[in-house]
Amino acid sequence: MAAPAAFAQDAGPDPAVPRTSATTLDAVTVTARKREETLQDVPVAVTAFTAETLDKLNIKDIGDLDAQVPNLTIYAARGSTSTVTAYIRGVGQADPLWGVDPGVGIYLDDVYIARPQGALLDVFDVERIEVLRGPQGTLYGKNTIGGAIKYISRGLPTETTGFGSITVGNYNQLDAKAAIGGAIGGEDSGLRGRVAVASMNRDGFGTNLHNGQEVSDKEINALRMQLGAYSHEDFDVQFAFDWIDDQSGVRGAKMLAPNTNPLVPVVDGAPMDSRYDIRSGMPNVNDTEMKGVSATVNWRPNDDWALKYVVAKRESDTETNIDFDTLPERIADVKAFYSDQQVSHELQANYDTGGRGRGVVGLYAFNGDAGGQVLNNFFDLSFGDTQGYVNTKSIALYGDWTFDLTDRFKLDVGARYTDEDKHAVAYNIGYTDDSFSVPNGVVAANFDKTVNFKNVSPKVSLDFQLTPDIMVYGLASRGFKSGGYNIRANTTAVPRSGEPFDDESVDSFEIGTKMGLLDQRLFLNLAAFHNIYEDIQLSVFTALPGGGFFGDFTNAGKGTVTGVEAEYQFMPTPNWLLSGNLAWLDAKYDEFISGGVDIAESQYFTNAPEFSGAINLEYRTDLANGGNLSARVGYSYQSEVWPTTDLSPVIRQDGYGLVNAGVVWRANEAWSFSLQGTNLADEEYRTTGYNLVSAGLGVLTGFYGPPRQYSLTARYDF
Repeated sequence: MAAPAAFAQDAGPDPAVPRTSATTLDAVTVTARKREETLQDVPVAVTAFTAETLDKLNIKDIGDLDAQVPNLTIYAARGSTSTVTAYIRGVGQADPLWGVDPGVGIYLDDVYIARPQGALLDVFDVERIEVLRGPQGTLYGKNTIGGAIKYISRGLPTETTGFGSITVGNYNQLDAKAAIGGAIGGEDSGLRGRVAVASMNRDGFGTNLHNGQEVSDKEINALRMQLGAYSHEDFDVQFAFDWIDDQSGVRGAKMLAPNTNPLVPVVDGAPMDSRYDIRSGMPNVNDTEMKGVSATVNWRPNDDWALKYVVAKRESDTETNIDFDTLPERIADVKAFYSDQQVSHELQANYDTGGRGRGVVGLYAFNGDAGGQVLNNFFDLSFGDTQGYVNTKSIALYGDWTFDLTDRFKLDVGARYTDEDKHAVAYNIGYTDDSFSVPNGVVAANFDKTVNFKNVSPKVSLDFQLTPDIMVYGLASRGFKSGGYNIRANTTAVPRSGEPFDDESVDSFEIGTKMGLLDQRLFLNLAAFHNIYEDIQLSVFTALPGGGFFGDFTNAGKGTVTGVEAEYQFMPTPNWLLSGNLAWLDAKYDEFISGGVDIAESQYFTNAPEFSGAINLEYRTDLANGGNLSARVGYSYQSEVWPTTDLSPVIRQDGYGLVNAGVVWRANEAWSFSLQGTNLADEEYRTTGYNLVSAGLGVLTGFYGPPRQYSLTARYDF
């Protein structure tokens, strides 16, 4: 459901209709099944946000969606600003290394973003964002085993429209966003275009006390351009280009315990009070550049069929410095370079005669290279170089069809066949010093291997329209994520680390209902699910003989994830709106083999809080001069969570709540002003961390969510 959805007029201001004259809620149109449907008619657990709702909730990037979607955990990865970590219903992937696929697929205008670097997308000039929960293997492919996040930018209008906004806030925040679009050469020319730009900047939350530089600051510039050529209503070609440049500094991390390594002086090894300050001796460089280009062809040969072809190329480059110990001493210093490029093709055909059958069939092909180099310095005594790449070639056939068995009873069936090759090249060697120029003769790994994965992911659902306003559904589906190779492997010390890890799968069973009650003044959507999760892929740190560690990868075994979700919107009067969600999640391992022993009883799922939810209360009123005013206060909560696979009780985050609020004043059709505040109680909460004590490095650190922030925005629409 649209959270915390909106009044009917939220599709755009209409000066002839007072904003508070709405007496019913309006269901948002979504494309969750690759065809336009109202959200309340889709038998899928999906949450949708309109542009107006995103502005109202002060959603700055997709990480801010965390509290507003049931059982979604999403945040910036360790030490990064725009690298994403995403989990839905306990399924995801926290390791951003090449060769490791995400568990939640992120899509920008129908194009899959294969790597997490740069994928924590900033929100600007957006039409809507959809979050689909549960396996989406039928329509969205292998890397949507947990769910999918669809970021849909503004379309191409025939009339000239646009906006400009300036935001200022604490920590010297200064954001500027603007867009303009419309017909080129007159409304009848058939050419349309749109350009959107954004620059997001603020000072750091903390300081590097070793060199005086800021940490956890933000400096991101972004650009999107679209050009479309339209021939009548039956044929069009659209081109798009997007670019993101993130030059934010490294994120600060708090030492959660004194560093126990004997090489660290006591004065340096003691924790500090600030959760953002560090004393790192490494450069403050954490740059990511991502860009993509695509072409989309739409052709409707007749009233029954619509054909669509999307070809896209994306690439990104990252340079980052990871100081695990956060200290001037070289205990565990890592300099990393990531690079990737991908080319994808998708051809789909939608069929709808207006009769009892409709659906989509498609062909998808992907070819991507992801690689890089990681330079490790342990104790200024051990120097390692991890380098290589993983090439992924994947082809898939899919179909999803809906049959109206009766006027109220519908059957939806679908399946996706995937055939994927992963070719990994790894060369991990040791050097004599930090120049990384003279090899010491130690080769940790040197392999060139290929592995193939094949999978069929079926889906079947039944939905029944109990009344015109109440629909119930049952769903069974499978999600799949391919295995691969651990590019960090140390086959000399741990021979099995050079063998491929297995693909993982989720069989999901779900029942739910979508209800519009009280004359469409109350939307209540409920879902209950039971997932059987097998061959769970986990990234872990493994200690090496003689000191140090390497990033290992393993299949944990199997588990079950059971949960219940509720989303609601209630408009008791035209002025008041109550909305939010509640979620319960029971995620547990049934089998977890480590060292030949089943340790399932002592393990916890990562990023899977048992309870979570949010509530938003909004008041809106018209003003005498024709404008309107809205005020909102929101509270979100999540219970205890284990952010990392090592299950450190110190990194574990206890339950906590966040308070947010905002006031939006629309002075007239053109001008609006908003005052927003987040984490107003300045709650300290960890999102993730590092525990490298057992590896002999003495490192135990935590990364924290943002502190209290407030901002003022002025926006002009035309």
